[in-house]
Parts: sequence; C-alpha cells; structure tokens
Amino acid sequence: MQSVDRALQLIEVMASKDHPVLLNELAKATGLNVSTCHHLLATLVTRGYAIHAGRSRGYTLSSKLGDLAALSSREFDICQFVHGDLEALNASLRESVQMAVLRDSLLITRLRFASHMPTHVEPDEVKKMRAAHATATGKAILAWLPETELARVVSNSGLAAFTPNTITSLSALIEELRMVRRSGFAVDDEELEADVVCFGAAIRDGTGAVLGSISVSLPKSRASEDYRTHVTNAVVQCAGKLSNRLRVGHF
Repeated sequence: MQSVDRALQLIEVMASKDHPVLLNELAKATGLNVSTCHHLLATLVTRGYAIHAGRSRGYTLSSKLGDLAALSSREFDICQFVHGDLEALNASLRESVQMAVLRDSLLITRLRFASHMPTHVEPDEVKKMRAAHATATGKAILAWLPETELARVVSNSGLAAFTPNTITSLSALIEELRMVRRSGFAVDDEELEADVVCFGAAIRDGTGAVLGSISVSLPKSRASEDYRTHVTNAVVQCAGKLSNRLRVGHF
C-alpha cells in the first residue's frame, strides 16, 4: 500500500506541472529518497503512465490516465448509479421521478419511476426530446453547458412553444439558465404541459461536467408554495448526494 501511495504522489506532482520534472525535484516534492523515487518512476514509465523526457529534462505524465478515464466514462452506467436514490426519492415523495441525459441535441429520459398518485399524467417522451428549453431536466443540464454547446443545441432543436409559458427566445433562455446556476435547480412551470410543474437539478462529476439531471413532476393542483419548496429541496439534496459520490468515486 505504501508503494501505491508513493506512486500516486508522484503522479499528482507531475500532473500539477506543465513541463517535465527532474528526478531530484520529484523526490523533494514527495519526500522520497532519490533511489525509491527513481524505482517508482521506472515502473510508471514501463507501464506507460509516465514518459522519461531525458536525463536533463525529467519526467512527465503520458496520456494513459486520460485514456483510461475516457474509457471509464464510456462504460459508466448512469442509470445503475442513480437507480437506488431515485427509487427512494419516488417512494418518499410519491410523485413522478425521472433522470435524463443530453445525447447530441436530444433530451433522453433514461430512467423513470411513475407517480403513486392517480391524477398524474406522464409526458410524451418523443415530444420532450427536443424540449430541453421547456423542461426542468433539460434546463438543469443546459445551464452548465459551455456557450458554444448551448448554441449548438438550440440551433439543432429550436425553441418551440408548447404552452403560453414556454421560453421561446435565446436571450430569455440564457437569463433563465443564469437563474438556474444561481439557485441550483430548474423549474418547468407549465412550460411543456399545461397543469404540470417540474423541479430538476443537475448531476455533475468532479470536473464540473454534467452527466445528466433528475427531476420530480406533479400536477399544478398539488403545487402549493410550501410543497414546491419541499419538493425542490428533496431534488437538490438528491442531486447533490449523487454528485458528491461522483466526486469522491463512491459508485
């Protein structure tokens, strides 16, 4: 375990530099003797995690860690990751709970737990695919996208009006997304379907990248101010818990 810890220290030091680091500098930064440091670096070079840039230039990280992270991201099953927490949220609130992701420019619902209430009507998923601007799950994701990516999504999917409350201008959407970032949650207030409100929050990893979003929807008839606050808090807490687990790697 000590060798693993020391090797990780070396990786962290090299990752913090924008240039190759000399052996003596690495030994000093990690508190290791030069011989031990050299042995560990040789192993990292042999395994492809580090590059020896030359005796007078030192060591730097290779792209292997990034390649492994990309592979892990591709293989990561977000549905399995969020399933238990969303099931618990659904059981607690008894309202419709869903998780969505953005694929290219389309909003895709990957997981849903139906409402326990007979008065709730589930939305048309085909309709939702190009309605990121009119949904809580969509806005929770859009709020954290780079401006160029947001512009691409809007260009491809448009800003169609579904109800009189739907945001249909880019300037209004940008202002709405600014409020989402500030508050930490998104609201669909009868913007996709009349008489349906929805509250969503983003799931973000340790880099700040958005992997998806979760939301709870309910009929407007049950959406009193107190209940809105209760549901919003539950959604934000659930999304925060999932994001924190991603940051520390507890899958």
